[in-house]
Amino acid sequence: MTDTLSLLKLRRSVPPQFLSVPGPEGAQLDELLAIAARVPDHGKLVPWRFIVFSGPGRERAAEVVARVFRERNTQATEEQVEFERKRLLHAPAIVAVVSRAREHVKIPLWEQELSAGAVCMTMLVAAYAMGYAGSWLTGWFAFDREVLTAFGLAEDERIAGFVHIGTPTAPITDRDRPVMSEIVSHYGA
Repeated sequence: MTDTLSLLKLRRSVPPQFLSVPGPEGAQLDELLAIAARVPDHGKLVPWRFIVFSGPGRERAAEVVARVFRERNTQATEEQVEFERKRLLHAPAIVAVVSRAREHVKIPLWEQELSAGAVCMTMLVAAYAMGYAGSWLTGWFAFDREVLTAFGLAEDERIAGFVHIGTPTAPITDRDRPVMSEIVSHYGA
């Protein structure tokens, strides 16, 4: 079995609250993003882009999320606001994969959106190969136009996912996996 197969068999999402420093930065982060960009991309449209949240950028993003949450939930307690603020503060590196799928004469939107999803998964696998852990999440603010605008997304762009990357603070345990006989069929059999 190759190292790649071993890695794929063992990869497990780790929630952001269980990720800490160190995380990828500098040349290593650049390499991670370059690897993530090597996904199937019908028509070479590059229907996605990256926004990296690290260092002080995480704090600024967290404040945007807290402010908008407070505005949308006027009855929220300070504890609830703080919980929302911390969503982008756990992992040392967070990469927003922005889907910029657009109508095309030949390439369906669905294929472009799938390409953005492939970027998220490839980034997670590459992060594990580099010795980190992570998770691919969205959350309410991934769909909130005010937050998206504050993060620099155009009106026709969406978040495919926030990929949280760091070093796990606890042992990584597996979860129940699908029963293959329940999800696999063979056409014509």
